[in-house]
Amino acid sequence: MTKIGLRNFWFQVHKWIGLILAILIIPLCVTGAALVWDDALDHGLNPQRYAVSGERTIDPQLYVQAAKSALKPGDRIQSITLPNGDGPVIVAAIPGGARPQAGPPTRTNVWLDPPTARVLDRASSNSGLIRAMHMIHGSMMIPVWGRTIVGWLGVAMLLSCFTGIWLWWPTVGKWVKGLRWRRHRNLDTNLHHLFGFWIALPLFVLSLTGAWISFPQFFGAMSGAQPQKGPDRAAMARAKPLDAPKTSLDSAIAGARKTLPGEIAMIAWPTDLKPEWTVTIGEGAGRQVKVDDATGVAKAMPAPKEDTARLMRRIHDGTRMGWLWQVAIFLGGLLPAILATTGVIMWWRARGWKAALKARQRAKVA
Repeated sequence: MTKIGLRNFWFQVHKWIGLILAILIIPLCVTGAALVWDDALDHGLNPQRYAVSGERTIDPQLYVQAAKSALKPGDRIQSITLPNGDGPVIVAAIPGGARPQAGPPTRTNVWLDPPTARVLDRASSNSGLIRAMHMIHGSMMIPVWGRTIVGWLGVAMLLSCFTGIWLWWPTVGKWVKGLRWRRHRNLDTNLHHLFGFWIALPLFVLSLTGAWISFPQFFGAMSGAQPQKGPDRAAMARAKPLDAPKTSLDSAIAGARKTLPGEIAMIAWPTDLKPEWTVTIGEGAGRQVKVDDATGVAKAMPAPKEDTARLMRRIHDGTRMGWLWQVAIFLGGLLPAILATTGVIMWWRARGWKAALKARQRAKVA
């Protein structure tokens, strides 16, 4: 195949990826851009949850009692998350009569004022704009096959990045000529060329990490990751907290503090799948202490090691990656939507002038 023929081939691939998938790529990218700062969004959308009176925390048992006053009878406490600085205490609970389902059960979250245990808000984990954006970005709100579809969209965007750079590269002269603004008389075409170049690398990384998250077994095998032992994450998410643990909350906390000193960040209840308390000490990933519910024996777990899958997720959502990468992710969400829009405009205009050209050719023949 000649150089011109190869370029035309990649042009067709790039064009039809954009045209066919634009309606899916735009909501996927826009929600991804917004979710970079989901905490800030939640502050703006739900200020009542963050109207705390101070940072001092009290006995966690008082948070449990306050949360139960806002929960339905039979709901089971799943976890308590304590704030790091100025923020609310969050108690998560699982409905007691929840029916078995494929995915994790819907939780009820209760936000509490740290110094007083006053209820600030109560909401389902599946409600609200931010949750809707997570569902759109993770599965396009499509049951069963949604996550797979999003994964293949990531693969398609990888190919679009590659073909876009190929088409951006000037056919004549040095590559720096491609950086000039006016490569075409139309604004949308210039925007498409310029934005496409600058966002190609971040978008490639986001597409790769997104595909990795959607197909963890495939990419995990490629990276040499060891298969997970014991129950998988989906099974752990469906596990039910014990309604009446043998070891009390106070005893579990005392055992964890004796085993590993430090500020408690989170307490997770024992479940029917793993009957042990999990107490997280410290910020970020922290260190975990497992407290056997039957015996009350506490054991400090080794410091968590970040595997490739966790690194891919951190890169994708910007967790602990610094503000510069978070800005790049934000732009990596907005600019593809602009590229999809300008690409459709370019295609539509091309249809017009091609039709006009054929009409003139037919007129000359006649």
